[in-house]
Order: sequence, then structure tokens, then C-alpha cells
Amino acid sequence: MSVVIRIPDAELRWSFVRASGPGGQNVNKVASKAVLRWNVLASPSVTAEVKERLRAQQRGRMTNEGELIITSQRFRDQERNRMDCLEKLGSAIGRASVRPKPRKPTRPTRGSREARLQDKRRRASIKSRRRRPAEE
Repeated sequence: MSVVIRIPDAELRWSFVRASGPGGQNVNKVASKAVLRWNVLASPSVTAEVKERLRAQQRGRMTNEGELIITSQRFRDQERNRMDCLEKLGSAIGRASVRPKPRKPTRPTRGSREARLQDKRRRASIKSRRRRPAEE
């Protein structure tokens, strides 16, 4: 079950700057890099649960004020970079809207315990063979 989340355009702030990297004269003249800013904490469009997961998952892109910053400079024109930002935002919200399954604690199987102990014995014997022989 996927929930559709719609964010009004009024909540999104756009700016366009010159992209870095190769591109010849085009990169020096055209502001093609798209920068999308969206204040997650102030947005009524998403639930508190999704906001919390979004903050945890997108830590590197969030400001202290709760603003999510997404940039794109993959393409040479502004409009495609703008659409790329929107796709990135959509996938980030999609990942954050999925509630993680609670982990069920399990016990190690008998075979896995025996294999672990066997491996420990093997490693111990390898290390003991590295030692200097005991003088008798």
C-alpha cells in the first residue's frame, strides 16, 4: 500500500546557479544548476512520522532549521535539472514514507554456534603455530 504525498509548489523554493565542471562556454554563461529548498519541519504536507524518518535518512542534506536542500547539475539545461531535483525529492519522500519492519530477535542455530566455535579453534591453532616453539 503506497500513500501518495503531494507537496504544493508554494512550499518549494527554487534557485539556479552556474554549474561546476566541464562544459565549455555554456557552463560559464548559463545558470543551469538547480537548487531546491523545502522546509520539511514547517510543511503540513507530510506526517510527523515521515518527517522524522526523512530527517534521519537525509541528514547530509538538511539544515539546522529543518530545510532539505536538493541540487542537480546532471544536465545542461535548467528544466531537466529542475525535474531531476523533483525526482530526487520524490524518491527521498518515498523511502521515508515506508515504515520499517520491526526486527524480530532470533537465536543462533546450533549449526551456526558450532561453526563459530570451529572457526575460533582453527584461528587459535593458526596463531599458536606462529609463536616461537617452547624450549624444553
